[in-house]
Amino acid sequence: MFAGGRGACYDSTKLMRAEIVSIGSELLLGQIVDTNAAFIARHLAAIGLDLFHKVAVGDNVTRVAAALTTALGRADVVITTGGLGPTADDVTREAVAEATGRPLVLVPELLQEIEAFFRTRGFTLSPSNQKQAYIPEGAIPVSNPVGTAPCFIVEQGDRVLISLPGVPREMEFLLSGRVIPYVRERFRLRGIIVSRILRSCGLGESRVGEILGDYMTGSANPTVGTMAHLGQVDVRIAAKAGDEAAARALIAPVEAEIRRRLGDLVFGADAETLEDVVATGLRAREWTLTLLESGTGGSVAERLTGAPGAGDRVQALVMAAEAAQRCLGVTQGSVAEFAAAVRVWGKSDLGSATIIDAPEGEVHATRIGVATPSGAAAHAYRLGGDLRQVRVRASVMTLDRLRRTLATGSA
Repeated sequence: MFAGGRGACYDSTKLMRAEIVSIGSELLLGQIVDTNAAFIARHLAAIGLDLFHKVAVGDNVTRVAAALTTALGRADVVITTGGLGPTADDVTREAVAEATGRPLVLVPELLQEIEAFFRTRGFTLSPSNQKQAYIPEGAIPVSNPVGTAPCFIVEQGDRVLISLPGVPREMEFLLSGRVIPYVRERFRLRGIIVSRILRSCGLGESRVGEILGDYMTGSANPTVGTMAHLGQVDVRIAAKAGDEAAARALIAPVEAEIRRRLGDLVFGADAETLEDVVATGLRAREWTLTLLESGTGGSVAERLTGAPGAGDRVQALVMAAEAAQRCLGVTQGSVAEFAAAVRVWGKSDLGSATIIDAPEGEVHATRIGVATPSGAAAHAYRLGGDLRQVRVRASVMTLDRLRRTLATGSA
Protein backbone atom coordinates (compact mmCIF):
# COMPACT_ATOMS: atom_id res chain seq x y z
CA MET A 1 0.00 0.00 0.00
CA PHE A 2 1.48 3.30 -1.07
CA ALA A 3 -0.44 6.19 -2.52
CA GLY A 4 1.27 8.89 -4.54
CA GLY A 5 1.95 12.35 -3.21
CA ARG A 6 -0.93 14.74 -2.76
CA GLY A 7 -1.09 18.44 -2.13
CA ALA A 8 0.95 21.51 -2.98
CA CYS A 9 3.14 22.02 -6.04
CA TYR A 10 6.78 22.84 -5.45
CA ASP A 11 9.32 25.19 -6.95
CA SER A 12 12.06 22.87 -8.20
CA THR A 13 14.61 25.71 -7.99
CA LYS A 14 14.12 26.16 -4.25
CA LEU A 15 16.90 25.06 -1.90
CA MET A 16 15.47 22.00 -0.21
CA ARG A 17 16.44 21.13 3.34
CA ALA A 18 16.12 17.87 5.22
CA GLU A 19 16.32 16.89 8.87
CA ILE A 20 16.63 13.49 10.56
CA VAL A 21 15.01 12.88 13.94
CA SER A 22 16.24 9.64 15.52
CA ILE A 23 13.90 8.46 18.28
CA GLY A 24 14.84 6.14 21.14
CA SER A 25 16.20 6.53 24.64
CA GLU A 26 18.78 3.82 23.88
CA LEU A 27 20.48 6.31 21.54
CA LEU A 28 20.87 8.85 24.32
CA LEU A 29 22.10 6.22 26.77
CA GLY A 30 24.84 5.15 24.37
CA GLN A 31 23.49 1.60 24.20
CA ILE A 32 23.39 1.57 20.39
CA VAL A 33 25.07 3.56 17.63
CA ASP A 34 22.79 5.46 15.26
CA THR A 35 23.71 3.78 11.98
CA ASN A 36 20.25 4.57 10.59
CA ALA A 37 21.00 8.29 10.38
CA ALA A 38 24.21 7.66 8.44
CA PHE A 39 22.37 5.40 5.97
CA ILE A 40 19.64 8.00 5.46
CA ALA A 41 22.17 10.80 5.04
CA ARG A 42 23.99 8.95 2.26
CA HIS A 43 20.74 8.36 0.38
CA LEU A 44 19.66 11.98 0.73
CA ALA A 45 23.01 13.13 -0.68
CA ALA A 46 22.53 10.78 -3.62
CA ILE A 47 19.39 12.68 -4.66
CA GLY A 48 20.85 16.12 -3.99
CA LEU A 49 18.80 16.84 -0.86
CA ASP A 50 20.79 18.89 1.66
CA LEU A 51 20.73 17.55 5.21
CA PHE A 52 21.06 20.48 7.61
CA HIS A 53 20.21 18.94 10.99
CA LYS A 54 20.20 15.57 12.74
CA VAL A 55 18.82 15.22 16.26
CA ALA A 56 18.19 12.37 18.70
CA VAL A 57 15.39 12.39 21.25
CA GLY A 58 14.25 9.91 23.90
CA ASP A 59 10.97 8.00 24.14
CA ASN A 60 8.81 10.81 25.46
CA VAL A 61 5.77 12.04 23.52
CA THR A 62 6.12 15.68 24.55
CA ARG A 63 9.83 15.89 23.75
CA VAL A 64 9.50 14.03 20.45
CA ALA A 65 6.57 16.26 19.41
CA ALA A 66 8.62 19.36 20.26
CA ALA A 67 11.56 18.08 18.20
CA LEU A 68 9.27 17.39 15.25
CA THR A 69 7.64 20.83 15.49
CA THR A 70 11.08 22.44 15.41
CA ALA A 71 12.14 20.25 12.49
CA LEU A 72 9.04 21.08 10.45
CA GLY A 73 9.73 24.76 11.06
CA ARG A 74 13.13 24.62 9.36
CA ALA A 75 13.14 21.65 6.99
CA ASP A 76 11.14 20.66 3.92
CA VAL A 77 11.63 16.94 4.52
CA VAL A 78 11.71 15.49 8.03
CA ILE A 79 12.53 11.79 8.42
CA THR A 80 12.11 9.97 11.71
CA THR A 81 13.41 6.53 12.65
CA GLY A 82 12.33 4.46 15.60
CA GLY A 83 9.35 4.40 17.91
CA LEU A 84 6.93 2.58 15.60
CA GLY A 85 6.87 -0.69 17.55
CA PRO A 86 4.00 -2.17 19.57
CA THR A 87 5.13 -1.32 23.13
CA ALA A 88 4.24 1.56 25.42
CA ASP A 89 7.56 3.34 24.85
CA ASP A 90 6.99 3.45 21.07
CA VAL A 91 5.57 6.96 20.90
CA THR A 92 6.37 8.21 17.40
CA ARG A 93 2.78 7.92 16.09
CA GLU A 94 1.40 9.91 19.02
CA ALA A 95 4.16 12.51 18.74
CA VAL A 96 3.62 13.00 15.00
CA ALA A 97 -0.12 13.33 15.59
CA GLU A 98 0.52 16.00 18.24
CA ALA A 99 3.07 17.90 16.16
CA THR A 100 0.83 17.99 13.08
CA GLY A 101 -2.50 18.47 14.84
CA ARG A 102 -4.06 15.26 13.54
CA PRO A 103 -5.85 12.46 15.40
CA LEU A 104 -4.67 8.87 15.06
CA VAL A 105 -6.96 6.69 12.97
CA LEU A 106 -7.04 2.96 12.31
CA VAL A 107 -6.19 1.89 8.76
CA PRO A 108 -7.90 -1.50 8.26
CA GLU A 109 -5.66 -2.42 5.32
CA LEU A 110 -2.56 -1.99 7.49
CA LEU A 111 -4.10 -4.13 10.22
CA GLN A 112 -4.80 -6.86 7.69
CA GLU A 113 -1.20 -6.74 6.47
CA ILE A 114 0.14 -7.02 10.03
CA GLU A 115 -2.18 -9.96 10.73
CA ALA A 116 -1.03 -11.66 7.53
CA PHE A 117 2.62 -11.13 8.51
CA PHE A 118 2.05 -13.01 11.77
CA ARG A 119 -0.17 -15.66 10.22
CA THR A 120 2.35 -16.67 7.53
CA ARG A 121 4.92 -17.20 10.28
CA GLY A 122 2.61 -19.31 12.41
CA PHE A 123 1.85 -16.67 15.04
CA THR A 124 -1.31 -14.98 16.27
CA LEU A 125 -1.52 -11.20 16.22
CA SER A 126 -0.92 -9.75 19.68
CA PRO A 127 -3.36 -7.04 20.82
CA SER A 128 -0.40 -4.70 21.35
CA ASN A 129 0.53 -4.98 17.67
CA GLN A 130 -2.81 -3.50 16.66
CA LYS A 131 -1.55 -0.04 17.61
CA GLN A 132 0.85 -0.26 14.67
CA ALA A 133 -2.10 0.01 12.27
CA TYR A 134 -2.91 3.51 13.60
CA ILE A 135 -1.44 6.49 11.76
CA PRO A 136 -2.19 10.24 11.75
CA GLU A 137 -5.38 11.13 9.89
CA GLY A 138 -4.75 11.91 6.23
CA ALA A 139 -1.25 10.38 6.27
CA ILE A 140 -0.08 8.26 3.34
CA PRO A 141 0.40 4.67 4.58
CA VAL A 142 3.47 2.78 3.42
CA SER A 143 3.36 -1.00 3.80
CA ASN A 144 6.27 -2.86 5.39
CA PRO A 145 6.61 -6.33 3.84
CA VAL A 146 9.75 -7.12 5.85
CA GLY A 147 8.40 -6.30 9.33
CA THR A 148 5.38 -5.43 11.42
CA ALA A 149 5.86 -1.67 11.61
CA PRO A 150 4.22 0.18 8.71
CA CYS A 151 5.56 3.62 8.05
CA PHE A 152 3.66 6.67 6.90
CA ILE A 153 4.08 10.05 5.28
CA VAL A 154 2.36 13.20 6.53
CA GLU A 155 2.12 16.00 3.99
CA GLN A 156 1.91 19.15 6.06
CA GLY A 157 1.41 22.08 3.71
CA ASP A 158 4.50 22.27 1.52
CA ARG A 159 6.49 20.03 3.89
CA VAL A 160 6.54 16.30 4.52
CA LEU A 161 7.21 14.23 7.61
CA ILE A 162 8.18 10.62 6.96
CA SER A 163 8.24 8.08 9.80
CA LEU A 164 10.36 4.93 9.34
CA PRO A 165 10.95 1.94 11.62
CA GLY A 166 14.08 1.81 13.75
CA VAL A 167 15.05 -1.75 12.83
CA PRO A 168 17.87 -1.15 10.32
CA ARG A 169 16.85 -3.89 7.87
CA GLU A 170 13.28 -2.60 7.71
CA MET A 171 14.32 1.05 7.56
CA GLU A 172 16.83 0.46 4.75
CA PHE A 173 14.32 -1.50 2.68
CA LEU A 174 11.58 1.12 3.01
CA LEU A 175 13.87 4.12 2.54
CA SER A 176 15.51 2.76 -0.61
CA GLY A 177 12.46 1.25 -2.25
CA ARG A 178 9.61 3.50 -1.18
CA VAL A 179 10.65 6.77 0.43
CA ILE A 180 13.51 7.97 -1.79
CA PRO A 181 11.45 7.55 -5.00
CA TYR A 182 8.58 9.42 -3.34
CA VAL A 183 10.78 12.32 -2.19
CA ARG A 184 12.51 12.60 -5.55
CA GLU A 185 9.21 12.77 -7.40
CA ARG A 186 7.39 14.91 -4.82
CA PHE A 187 10.00 17.65 -4.88
CA ARG A 188 11.14 17.10 -8.46
CA LEU A 189 14.71 16.54 -7.31
CA ARG A 190 17.08 16.13 -10.22
CA GLY A 191 20.40 16.90 -8.60
CA ILE A 192 23.03 14.86 -6.81
CA ILE A 193 25.63 15.47 -4.12
CA VAL A 194 28.95 13.72 -4.74
CA SER A 195 31.73 13.50 -2.17
CA ARG A 196 35.41 12.77 -2.62
CA ILE A 197 37.48 11.90 0.46
CA LEU A 198 41.24 12.45 0.42
CA ARG A 199 43.02 10.58 3.21
CA SER A 200 46.19 11.96 4.77
CA CYS A 201 48.53 11.40 7.69
CA GLY A 202 51.59 13.19 8.99
CA LEU A 203 49.99 16.47 10.09
CA GLY A 204 47.27 17.24 12.63
CA GLU A 205 43.84 18.57 11.72
CA SER A 206 44.66 22.14 12.76
CA ARG A 207 47.68 22.34 10.45
CA VAL A 208 45.77 20.75 7.54
CA GLY A 209 43.00 23.26 8.20
CA GLU A 210 45.46 26.13 7.97
CA ILE A 211 46.84 24.86 4.66
CA LEU A 212 43.33 24.55 3.19
CA GLY A 213 41.73 27.44 5.05
CA ASP A 214 40.72 29.42 1.97
CA TYR A 215 38.85 26.45 0.52
CA MET A 216 37.17 25.64 3.84
CA THR A 217 35.81 29.16 4.33
CA GLY A 218 35.45 30.51 0.80
CA SER A 219 34.21 27.65 -1.35
CA ALA A 220 30.44 27.19 -1.66
CA ASN A 221 30.34 24.48 -4.33
CA PRO A 222 32.34 22.33 -3.85
CA THR A 223 32.54 22.60 -0.08
CA VAL A 224 35.70 21.46 1.70
CA GLY A 225 35.97 20.17 5.27
CA THR A 226 38.22 18.03 7.43
CA MET A 227 37.51 14.96 9.55
CA ALA A 228 40.03 13.97 12.21
CA HIS A 229 40.76 10.39 13.24
CA LEU A 230 43.49 8.99 15.46
CA GLY A 231 46.68 9.59 13.48
CA GLN A 232 44.85 10.51 10.29
CA VAL A 233 43.03 13.50 8.78
CA ASP A 234 40.50 13.14 5.97
CA VAL A 235 39.61 16.00 3.63
CA ARG A 236 36.06 15.92 2.27
CA ILE A 237 35.25 17.64 -1.02
CA ALA A 238 31.50 17.70 -1.75
CA ALA A 239 29.87 19.10 -4.88
CA LYS A 240 26.23 19.45 -5.88
CA ALA A 241 25.25 19.32 -9.54
CA GLY A 242 22.67 18.02 -11.97
CA ASP A 243 24.41 14.68 -12.42
CA GLU A 244 27.44 12.77 -11.17
CA ALA A 245 29.67 13.73 -14.09
CA ALA A 246 29.04 17.43 -13.55
CA ALA A 247 29.65 17.11 -9.80
CA ARG A 248 32.94 15.30 -10.36
CA ALA A 249 33.98 17.98 -12.83
CA LEU A 250 33.54 20.55 -10.06
CA ILE A 251 35.54 18.43 -7.64
CA ALA A 252 38.48 17.66 -9.96
CA PRO A 253 40.33 21.03 -9.91
CA VAL A 254 39.82 21.43 -6.17
CA GLU A 255 41.15 17.92 -5.56
CA ALA A 256 44.18 18.62 -7.74
CA GLU A 257 45.04 21.77 -5.80
CA ILE A 258 44.56 20.10 -2.41
CA ARG A 259 46.81 17.25 -3.50
CA ARG A 260 49.42 19.80 -4.63
CA ARG A 261 49.34 21.57 -1.28
CA LEU A 262 49.42 18.46 0.89
CA GLY A 263 51.86 16.54 -1.31
CA ASP A 264 52.81 13.09 -0.08
CA LEU A 265 50.74 13.53 3.07
CA VAL A 266 47.85 12.23 0.94
CA PHE A 267 48.02 8.46 0.82
CA GLY A 268 44.68 7.56 -0.73
CA ALA A 269 41.11 8.47 -1.52
CA ASP A 270 37.58 7.38 -0.65
CA ALA A 271 37.56 3.83 0.79
CA GLU A 272 41.33 3.32 0.42
CA THR A 273 43.19 2.63 3.67
CA LEU A 274 46.84 2.80 4.66
CA GLU A 275 47.01 -0.97 4.85
CA ASP A 276 45.59 -1.17 1.31
CA VAL A 277 48.35 1.14 0.07
CA VAL A 278 51.06 -0.86 1.83
CA ALA A 279 49.67 -4.14 0.47
CA THR A 280 49.61 -2.67 -3.04
CA GLY A 281 53.20 -1.47 -2.62
CA LEU A 282 54.37 -4.90 -1.50
CA ARG A 283 52.75 -6.55 -4.51
CA ALA A 284 54.11 -3.93 -6.92
CA ARG A 285 57.69 -4.44 -5.71
CA GLU A 286 57.17 -8.16 -5.13
CA TRP A 287 58.53 -7.66 -1.62
CA THR A 288 57.83 -9.48 1.60
CA LEU A 289 57.60 -7.87 5.03
CA THR A 290 58.35 -9.01 8.57
CA LEU A 291 56.95 -6.98 11.45
CA LEU A 292 58.14 -6.81 15.05
CA GLU A 293 55.66 -5.35 17.50
CA SER A 294 56.12 -4.72 21.20
CA GLY A 295 53.42 -3.04 23.29
CA THR A 296 51.08 -2.67 20.32
CA GLY A 297 48.92 -5.72 20.90
CA GLY A 298 49.71 -6.75 17.34
CA SER A 299 47.65 -3.88 15.93
CA VAL A 300 49.89 -3.31 12.88
CA ALA A 301 49.81 -6.96 11.85
CA GLU A 302 46.07 -7.15 12.47
CA ARG A 303 45.41 -4.26 10.10
CA LEU A 304 47.89 -5.27 7.45
CA THR A 305 47.09 -8.98 7.24
CA GLY A 306 43.44 -8.07 6.70
CA ALA A 307 44.27 -6.10 3.54
CA PRO A 308 43.53 -7.95 0.28
CA GLY A 309 46.66 -9.51 -1.17
CA ALA A 310 48.87 -8.93 1.86
CA GLY A 311 48.42 -12.23 3.66
CA ASP A 312 51.13 -14.19 1.85
CA ARG A 313 53.64 -11.32 2.00
CA VAL A 314 53.49 -10.45 5.71
CA GLN A 315 54.64 -12.22 8.87
CA ALA A 316 54.91 -10.85 12.37
CA LEU A 317 56.57 -11.28 15.75
CA VAL A 318 54.55 -9.86 18.65
CA MET A 319 56.48 -9.99 21.92
CA ALA A 320 58.07 -7.94 24.66
CA ALA A 321 61.11 -5.95 23.60
CA GLU A 322 63.37 -7.87 25.99
CA ALA A 323 62.27 -11.21 24.52
CA ALA A 324 62.66 -9.86 20.99
CA GLN A 325 66.18 -8.70 21.81
CA ARG A 326 67.15 -12.22 22.85
CA CYS A 327 65.30 -13.87 19.96
CA LEU A 328 66.85 -11.66 17.29
CA GLY A 329 70.31 -11.25 18.80
CA VAL A 330 69.98 -7.47 19.06
CA THR A 331 72.84 -5.96 21.09
CA GLN A 332 72.31 -2.20 21.19
CA GLY A 333 68.54 -2.21 21.39
CA SER A 334 67.90 0.63 18.94
CA VAL A 335 64.70 0.43 16.95
CA ALA A 336 66.65 0.59 13.68
CA GLU A 337 68.67 -2.43 14.82
CA PHE A 338 65.45 -4.25 15.69
CA ALA A 339 64.01 -3.51 12.22
CA ALA A 340 67.13 -4.73 10.47
CA ALA A 341 67.33 -7.85 12.64
CA VAL A 342 63.71 -8.86 12.14
CA ARG A 343 64.08 -8.39 8.38
CA VAL A 344 67.00 -10.83 8.37
CA TRP A 345 65.23 -13.22 10.74
CA GLY A 346 62.18 -13.30 8.47
CA LYS A 347 64.23 -13.52 5.28
CA SER A 348 62.19 -10.56 4.00
CA ASP A 349 62.83 -7.63 1.72
CA LEU A 350 61.39 -5.19 4.24
CA GLY A 351 61.42 -5.16 8.03
CA SER A 352 59.79 -2.90 10.58
CA ALA A 353 59.81 -2.61 14.36
CA THR A 354 57.23 -0.78 16.44
CA ILE A 355 57.97 -0.51 20.16
CA ILE A 356 55.74 1.26 22.66
CA ASP A 357 57.74 1.71 25.84
CA ALA A 358 56.36 1.85 29.38
CA PRO A 359 54.39 5.06 30.00
CA GLU A 360 55.95 8.12 31.58
CA GLY A 361 52.92 9.65 33.22
CA GLU A 362 50.37 10.06 30.43
CA VAL A 363 52.96 9.86 27.64
CA HIS A 364 54.14 6.72 25.85
CA ALA A 365 57.53 6.90 24.15
CA THR A 366 57.02 5.14 20.81
CA ARG A 367 59.80 4.03 18.47
CA ILE A 368 59.36 2.95 14.86
CA GLY A 369 62.09 1.53 12.66
CA VAL A 370 62.03 0.48 9.01
CA ALA A 371 64.77 -1.50 7.24
CA THR A 372 65.55 -2.48 3.65
CA PRO A 373 68.65 -4.24 2.27
CA SER A 374 70.22 -0.79 1.77
CA GLY A 375 69.80 0.45 5.34
CA ALA A 376 67.53 1.25 8.26
CA ALA A 377 65.88 4.39 9.64
CA ALA A 378 64.52 5.19 13.09
CA HIS A 379 61.74 7.55 14.21
CA ALA A 380 60.82 8.53 17.77
CA TYR A 381 57.53 9.93 19.07
CA ARG A 382 55.95 10.83 22.39
CA LEU A 383 52.29 9.91 22.16
CA GLY A 384 49.64 10.98 24.65
CA GLY A 385 46.32 9.36 25.49
CA ASP A 386 45.33 5.97 26.81
CA LEU A 387 47.00 2.80 25.57
CA ARG A 388 44.27 2.07 23.02
CA GLN A 389 44.72 5.49 21.42
CA VAL A 390 48.50 5.18 21.48
CA ARG A 391 48.29 1.80 19.76
CA VAL A 392 46.07 3.18 17.01
CA ARG A 393 48.40 6.12 16.40
CA ALA A 394 51.46 3.86 16.45
CA SER A 395 49.91 1.51 13.89
CA VAL A 396 49.03 4.43 11.62
CA MET A 397 52.55 5.85 11.86
CA THR A 398 54.11 2.46 11.18
CA LEU A 399 51.95 1.86 8.12
CA ASP A 400 52.72 5.35 6.88
CA ARG A 401 56.47 4.75 7.22
CA LEU A 402 56.09 1.48 5.33
CA ARG A 403 54.04 3.25 2.68
CA ARG A 404 56.73 5.88 2.16
CA THR A 405 59.51 3.28 2.09
CA LEU A 406 57.70 1.23 -0.54
CA ALA A 407 57.18 4.37 -2.65
CA THR A 408 60.92 5.18 -2.75
CA GLY A 409 62.50 1.77 -2.20
CA SER A 410 64.63 2.98 0.69
CA ALA A 411 64.14 3.55 4.41
